[in-house]
Amino acid sequence: MKKAVSVFSGGLDCTVATTVFDNDYEILAITFNYGQKAATQEIIVSKKICEKMGWNHEVIDLPWLSDISNSSLNTDEDVPEVSESDLNDLDKSSETASNVWVPARNTVFTSIALSYAESIGAQIIIVGWNNEEGATFPDNSKNFLKEFNELIKVGSPNNIKIEAPCIDLTKEELVEFGVKIGAPMKLSYSCYKGEEEPCGVCESCVRRNRAFKKYCSF
Repeated sequence: MKKAVSVFSGGLDCTVATTVFDNDYEILAITFNYGQKAATQEIIVSKKICEKMGWNHEVIDLPWLSDISNSSLNTDEDVPEVSESDLNDLDKSSETASNVWVPARNTVFTSIALSYAESIGAQIIIVGWNNEEGATFPDNSKNFLKEFNELIKVGSPNNIKIEAPCIDLTKEELVEFGVKIGAPMKLSYSCYKGEEEPCGVCESCVRRNRAFKKYCSF
């Protein structure tokens, strides 16, 4: 069977994206611990999802990324709280994105995933990048995906491609898609604050709750 490496936090986006390839690939899901507030919960949830789906799972510690990060995800600074109406305000969303930005996070994660893909002979790297977050996070954008795939063509001897099946989807469309393919979204965890019960007021929680509210009663 073909192999895939998934950059996997246990969140909504990566859970749906990885499920897309469940039937056709042997999947290694990698969860990164970079000192984020949600690290413990992300690792717990990722393990549960991988056990349910039969995916291999590995945790990689990146303490140095925490050491250099000024993000509220890594420091004592409070994670911003937003309302649903704030999601339609690009200036507000950009401000929140700046507050939770971790230096080159997706560049680092995807590069490490490429190392694993080369090592195990995987054909693809799966990421949960999507249209909604791509508007404020450049490392979630369609352009980032395109350029990283071009980099792999130049820098890797293997024929490996990053697959982002949700790259054109909003969160609401992503949830609708997840329902259709039977993704275990109910097990996923998306809270920035890292509490056992999601806070419901960080931007990640608010976007998730808005999407679920429209399509299903999670």
